[in-house]
Amino acid sequence: MTSTDVSKDAEGSGPSGYAAARLRLLTEEARSGPPRRAALAELTDEWLTGLFAAGAEGLRGVSLVAVGGYGRGELSPRSDLDLLLLHDGGDSKAVAALADRIWYPVWDLGLALDHSVRTPAEARKTAGEDLKVQLGLLDARHIAGDLGLTAGLRTSVLADWRNQAPKRLPELQELSAERAERQGELQYLLEPDLKEARGGLRDATILRAVAASWLADAPREGLDDARRRLLDVRDALHLTTGRATDRLSLQEQDQVAAELGLLDADTLLRQVYEAARVISYASDVTWREVGRVLRARAVRPRLRAMLGGGAKPTAERSPLAEGVVEQDGEVVLARAARPERDPVLPLRAAAAAAQAGLPLSLHAVRRMAANVRPLPTPWPAEAREQLVTLLGSGRPTVEVWEALEAEGLITHFLPDWERVRCRPQRNAVHIWTVDRHLIETAVRASEFTRRVHRPDLLLVAALLHDIGKGWPGDHSVAGEIIVKDVAARIGFDRDDVTVLSTLVLHHLLLVETATRRDLEDPATVRSVAEAVGTQGTLELLHALTEADALATGPAAWSSWRGSLVADLVKRVGAVLAGDDPAEPEAAAPTAEQERLAIEAIATGSPVLALRAQTEPPAEEQSPVDPEPLGVELLIAVPDQPGVLPAVAGVLAMHRLTVRTAELSALDLPDGVEGAVLLLNWRVAAEYGSLPQAARLRADLVRALDGSLDIAGRLAERDAAYPRRRGVVAPPPRVTVHPAASRLATVIEVRAQDAPGLLFRIGRALEDASVRVRSAHVSTLGANAVDAFYVTGPEGAPLPGEEAAAVARKLEETLRG
Repeated sequence: MTSTDVSKDAEGSGPSGYAAARLRLLTEEARSGPPRRAALAELTDEWLTGLFAAGAEGLRGVSLVAVGGYGRGELSPRSDLDLLLLHDGGDSKAVAALADRIWYPVWDLGLALDHSVRTPAEARKTAGEDLKVQLGLLDARHIAGDLGLTAGLRTSVLADWRNQAPKRLPELQELSAERAERQGELQYLLEPDLKEARGGLRDATILRAVAASWLADAPREGLDDARRRLLDVRDALHLTTGRATDRLSLQEQDQVAAELGLLDADTLLRQVYEAARVISYASDVTWREVGRVLRARAVRPRLRAMLGGGAKPTAERSPLAEGVVEQDGEVVLARAARPERDPVLPLRAAAAAAQAGLPLSLHAVRRMAANVRPLPTPWPAEAREQLVTLLGSGRPTVEVWEALEAEGLITHFLPDWERVRCRPQRNAVHIWTVDRHLIETAVRASEFTRRVHRPDLLLVAALLHDIGKGWPGDHSVAGEIIVKDVAARIGFDRDDVTVLSTLVLHHLLLVETATRRDLEDPATVRSVAEAVGTQGTLELLHALTEADALATGPAAWSSWRGSLVADLVKRVGAVLAGDDPAEPEAAAPTAEQERLAIEAIATGSPVLALRAQTEPPAEEQSPVDPEPLGVELLIAVPDQPGVLPAVAGVLAMHRLTVRTAELSALDLPDGVEGAVLLLNWRVAAEYGSLPQAARLRADLVRALDGSLDIAGRLAERDAAYPRRRGVVAPPPRVTVHPAASRLATVIEVRAQDAPGLLFRIGRALEDASVRVRSAHVSTLGANAVDAFYVTGPEGAPLPGEEAAAVARKLEETLRG
């Protein structure tokens, strides 16, 4: 059925005929994208023309005008109808009656309507006061009535816009920046607003408005296609949800992908990100050009006066590097530059721009992209040095890298980059796509180049540490293989390639070991030392670990994690220097521990003390906001079953986060009879202040004697715990690491974090009749990764089969 056929179906049929024809059009599988949007606009035009004609009989000086998205002929299934009833100021009662004849049928069909009734003078006045109205009128399109009235308004609004552009465009840019701050960047968001986020449909419309001002124009290549893609996604979103929404929520992404015929939600997001990146880059270039033109306009009269009038000033060009100069606040190619003969020129220009903190001009990047020549393998030393210089330039690297990527130069030099480009990361801890995370890691690593002997290796490892995420399997293992090839191609020698591949393979080793393993256990330290191999590699890995975490997001790094990693590095460094870590000996109890133990025996009940933790030394601080390390919680309790789950449950009830937990039997002084368990835990308040020790003790007493229903209380909170609708967490996984310690069996639990998780684990381990020596708790976003060092009742590691059985039982409990 053609759009004309659909229109004829609706003619003379009133609202019901239009509604039926509209429904048929939206459910045609063969029609989608721009043709459907245009057909829907045409169908709606026909219907509104009929409504207008029926109500405007004998009335002159009136027209019906589509504005905004409808004016552009871009009607999505649930789009608003943006309409202006324009009149010459004649019979106001007749105009009001006509408006009712048009608006009410639209409302009766449940269609969203943004409407106004104005004279041309009123429309111009409102546009001068409201940028949103002015932008909508720039897309005004005649539907019915007095064509001359509509044409006159279009001409005058466009003239006003061009005359007022020097004043209004900076205002529009400021509003766009504020909106981007609120909504975020479309190319990185897991649940983006397709319209309002930076790089979305709103920005695409603004670029059209800037072009209409004749002050500057956006780069056209790829822009229309990017806008079309986002409109197609919004159409599919409207059809699958039945709502007028621009928010691409997680629970709807699979359906939207299926509606568009895409493989999965990740493919959908990648297409959205690619489109947003094109629009964002075009916006950056356009606003830069607007600023340049406005500055030139402000300066030109003064220069002409100084030059005696008439003479045209010549733009100053300052050399930056061979073939590269600065001109008018941008980096451009020198007149003598020959990109077709100079394969290193793009890297040299990029490095010079980043070092100077200036943007690469669009013309320069496109000229280099059009004439780029492949580098020999291995790269010449200059190319490698320019890449390292670019990566080490700090924050300006991001904008320069994006300019190169927009024209395909990054994948020209690093073909493996294509697999990570615009790749989403569905871990709430990550705030960037894979490729942007890699650049952010290099930016962070540039802050640490003074503390390592080989800053070049640190920067390249930062750029490539997650390059394996574009391949199946463990990304660290895949990345090691890729980096061996890439590093050799770039021109590093065999020893450097070995170091880089080791850094990529083990880039998660330090933080995972420090937060999930017992650092007092010699086996832990030795295993890290064997993996790292040398002091130089350890130094680089430490810096890479911190840069990677800082570039991931605020949840991935803290003073506490930093202090644990620094402690591990110190211990591993000692082993690499030749020191053999001694087997841990039972430490003599402190005076405070003895006091608590004696009081626990005397009272027959638990006693506890809270003590604030101190910050790490200044040289170990990370370049992040200072964070309290929490408090040390000491508990002495007469030996009895159920201590671990009771303590964990009480702490969960009081909203205390457990970071580490150690349990041990305390040797009492001579003359004191009884057995006492000592628990030394580090905890922090989720929010607010810490509870009083007396309240914790009272609840712990009740938990141990069975009068406090911890499970019931936590179940009530768990039922009210906020969960995102439609998001199903992966099932818990429990594994045994038999080689992680000679003193205990290490059982690792990976599960969705929730109130009382540690309580449930502790109760399950208690039921399995195993003893927990220590627990190392780590939470990243919604995921908990906890390691438990357990022994049998006699204090020895569990036999293999028994350990496997305990792990299976624990996993079943958590899944249940």
